[in-house]
Amino acid sequence: MREITCSTITDAIKKMCIEAATILPQDVEKALSQKHDEEDSALAKKTLQVLMDNAKLAQEKQMPICQDTGMAFVYVTMGQEVHITGGSLNEAIQEGVRQGYTEGYLRKSVVKDPLFERTNTKDNTPAIIYYDIVEGDTFHITLAPKGFGSENMSQIKMLKPSDGLQGIKDFVMKVVNDAGPNACPPMVIGVGIGGSFDKVAMLAKKAMIREIGSHHPDQRYASLEDELLQMINETGIGPAGYGGKTTALSLNIETFPTHIAGMPVAVSICCHVSRHKEVSL
Repeated sequence: MREITCSTITDAIKKMCIEAATILPQDVEKALSQKHDEEDSALAKKTLQVLMDNAKLAQEKQMPICQDTGMAFVYVTMGQEVHITGGSLNEAIQEGVRQGYTEGYLRKSVVKDPLFERTNTKDNTPAIIYYDIVEGDTFHITLAPKGFGSENMSQIKMLKPSDGLQGIKDFVMKVVNDAGPNACPPMVIGVGIGGSFDKVAMLAKKAMIREIGSHHPDQRYASLEDELLQMINETGIGPAGYGGKTTALSLNIETFPTHIAGMPVAVSICCHVSRHKEVSL
């Protein structure tokens, strides 16, 4: 049995919140640089350069890359042999988010009541937490703060099996075209296929935070990832909606078995700055 203290978890979450808001991951930096070099449009190339310069300045000055520092999504993979000491695991995570957003001077965007009062909680809590219990003594945290300019552009649809592959393609392209410049392209796109109404949304989120350049282990889905990404970048929406061939940096697919009568599909969109941090304790 391995013990992890709540204070250790809180400290890790606090640091992750600040780093996720101020440091662009290497896979995103690499993708932006590559797309910049490949762009034919002078305006699109200039826009990508501005994004890269902004990210560099944010890291140097330890300031947010984007004014919307998002709502915190926390994914915990916890081994059965791990024992949490010194308090509540849920509270330790929430306290880490509270400290991170307060001490990092990050914008607090969470409202307590979703419909009537909509008063700001003033510390960006509560975070949304998901747990995955596995064998062993691993304890892995993925923190993905997501702005709602892009979250509002995400969609889910319960397709019928008869809609087939073309139905998937049509829906993905509809979501991208509906989003247009509103998701602050270049986008990072996750597509979930299968499971159920609730599961497929989780699949899309999981796909969205996968490393840029990775592929689904099934070659059929890997090929579909490449095809959809090419189709999206041929829309001409381009960086910030100014045109060009860099509408998305990546598109990843995650799948899960589903019912014989269904084919759920979800598309989770984030802008290039809405990325994630991971840590193993």
